[in-house]
Amino acid sequence: MPIFDMTKKTVLSLALAAGLCAVPALSAHAEDLTLRGASMFDENHAFTKTMVKFAELVDQNYDGDVTFDLRLNGELGVESDYVTFLQQGVAIDYTIMAPSNMASFAPSIPLMDMPFLFRDLEHWNAVLSSDVLAPLEAELLEKADIKIIGYTGGGTRNLLSKGAISNLADLKGHKMRVMGAPIQARIFEALTAAPSAIAYNEVYNAIQSGVIAGFENEAASIQNLKFYEVAPNVTLTRHTITVRPIVMSGKTFRKLPEALQAAVMQAGAEAGAYGRELESREDGVKLQEMVDAGQIKLQEFENRDQLLEMVKPVQDAYATELGATDLLTAIRAK
Repeated sequence: MPIFDMTKKTVLSLALAAGLCAVPALSAHAEDLTLRGASMFDENHAFTKTMVKFAELVDQNYDGDVTFDLRLNGELGVESDYVTFLQQGVAIDYTIMAPSNMASFAPSIPLMDMPFLFRDLEHWNAVLSSDVLAPLEAELLEKADIKIIGYTGGGTRNLLSKGAISNLADLKGHKMRVMGAPIQARIFEALTAAPSAIAYNEVYNAIQSGVIAGFENEAASIQNLKFYEVAPNVTLTRHTITVRPIVMSGKTFRKLPEALQAAVMQAGAEAGAYGRELESREDGVKLQEMVDAGQIKLQEFENRDQLLEMVKPVQDAYATELGATDLLTAIRAK
């Protein structure tokens, strides 16, 4: 059932309950188009709000009928499932996800989400507002048939742990979950931690059972999924300002009328800018809300500048492996 106002020509259906019948595949007829979206989160999460904004912008920019069916709360699985669906052109037509989850199809794509890549929010926004990442977009489309139509993100990722971590001595040997791309593990290994890739939907139980002692994430997800219940200590490493591509199945995109393709690309860029401002603004607010509620304890990481120097050789080596040294240089120069 729709929970947002419907416009004159776009139906935005947010299916909140699990077990609903599958949405029909994209119709070949322009007058009967359904675009299927997926979010792991509820209607209050920045990703969901950004996808709602995307649908509204397509409606404004396209003189035709499109139905947007957006499933929430992980009804259609987790991001690793989304990648498969998008690549195959089934079940999901568009979503927002972490680059690391697409690494199995496009090995270079996690470069855009590499820890300690961006100096600050200004640098991050300058990169995402430019065409610097075009080579990675081309690789993803060629190797995975997934098209990037915009960039959102803006959450600052920090360490979240069962016990307090405040310096390199505390971090040494720390058993933590990282995303699946190898560069994530390499970065934290260089910082003397003991990282391992664990499925996102298993993290809560893995911390609770002692398999790991923590992980890294941004405030919105910590709050939304209540990770503070098992790992209440947040260490402000600020190691990543998230890049979250808004993506569409290439198979879906090619089926769209040209006018709708243009509307999708325009809406993707504009929704991305909207989402970046929203999430970066909300990030500190959500951290403070959890502090005020007694859900988390914040601590700074002593001598954080040392971490930046420790990871540079790993970043440089990774870029060399990918043949992306020039790209890394261009990102750093922005």
